[in-house]
Amino acid sequence: MTAVPGQRSTTVSSSVAGQAAEEDLRALFGQSIAVFASLAGPTHVVESANPAFFAAIGNERARTGVPIPELMPELADQGFIALLDEVYRTGEPYTGRDARVVLGAGPHAREAFFDFTYEPRRDASGTVAGILVIGVETTQVKQAQRLMVEHRAMLEQIARQAPLTEVLGGMARCIENLAPQQMLVSVLLADPDGRHLRHGAAPSLPDFYNEAIDGIATGEGVGSCGTAAHRREPVIVTDIATDPFWDDFRDLAERAGLAACWSTPILARDGGLLGTFAMYHRTPRVPQDTDLALARVFAGTAALAIERHHVEQAKAAAEARARTAHEELAKAVNAERHLRAEAEQRAAAAADLADRMRAAAAAQAARPHPEHCQLGGVQGCTAPARIKVADSWGDAAWGCEAHVEEAILNVRSVFIASEELGGLAAYLNR
Repeated sequence: MTAVPGQRSTTVSSSVAGQAAEEDLRALFGQSIAVFASLAGPTHVVESANPAFFAAIGNERARTGVPIPELMPELADQGFIALLDEVYRTGEPYTGRDARVVLGAGPHAREAFFDFTYEPRRDASGTVAGILVIGVETTQVKQAQRLMVEHRAMLEQIARQAPLTEVLGGMARCIENLAPQQMLVSVLLADPDGRHLRHGAAPSLPDFYNEAIDGIATGEGVGSCGTAAHRREPVIVTDIATDPFWDDFRDLAERAGLAACWSTPILARDGGLLGTFAMYHRTPRVPQDTDLALARVFAGTAALAIERHHVEQAKAAAEARARTAHEELAKAVNAERHLRAEAEQRAAAAADLADRMRAAAAAQAARPHPEHCQLGGVQGCTAPARIKVADSWGDAAWGCEAHVEEAILNVRSVFIASEELGGLAAYLNR
């Protein structure tokens, strides 16, 4: 027989008391969030069930009068049909805690967790006639607990300024572990101009794939990520093989074994593009509400990590510029000190040479052409005096080539005054 979900269905029983008890259960669980189903016979035919039961297994399967193995064939390989058989055979109830079950198949399959009881239902003679299934779905609580633990760890990483690659790589692995089915996560980072996306983290995607999409442009129809970045909104591609957004990347995705890609833009607080957060699947798949919520949570966390990284980069760059400016200033100060010291040395040398020339000029009054160089200073110079030099004051002296050159370079207005003894020629050909 068929019962409309949400309404009571009547089950024929030889026991009036048993029928009343079942009616009470149906009334109790009719509008409850707890799942309830009444199964009959050794094949576990669904006699009645409340809306929460059908919502859990998928409302498209809301039928009664059908054996559970036929209504939910995926349970057979997960051991739940065997448990029903055992309870029906022994008459002993069974209780499960946080039992994991994959409901449905293909793109619409989802992971769920339940606390449940299989309670044997007996007829008037005490023989087991069926099983009552009563449970509470704990999927959201389970996922929330796992998510909180992982999310807290990520926030701690960001707070201690862990490298961005470490944070994003850890986030990707965390989501892959949290996902009910195999999922591969990728984070792409936007260039400063927002026109291209660069590899950020994708620990489970093949290297050739990451290298191929590194630097892809942002724009309409450029895969899931390029389009999401361009639109600034999520882009859900449930089947890469047929979606036009993937025309230019379909062969690449096929090589990597990718069949679906859901991409969410990572946005800064001011709305600027920071990157994209993508979830890949090996088979075509439609996202559940929990998948989309997970993407939003971690896209926000990734935004926090990336913005923090940008702040640290800007701070480091400013500090580097300050250090460079300080070093350049120190170099300039040292150079100025060196030049000043050289200038002082040259001034001292010039003064000394000028004194020598004055002394030599005074000596020439008695001896016009000395034999030895007159510009050697206190220590003197025994080299032949071959070149005569003078200054604008009229002082003149004879010197060797080396001291004459020193005087010309260091004493203002000194010039070669005579070509006697080959003076100018000797200086030019020294």
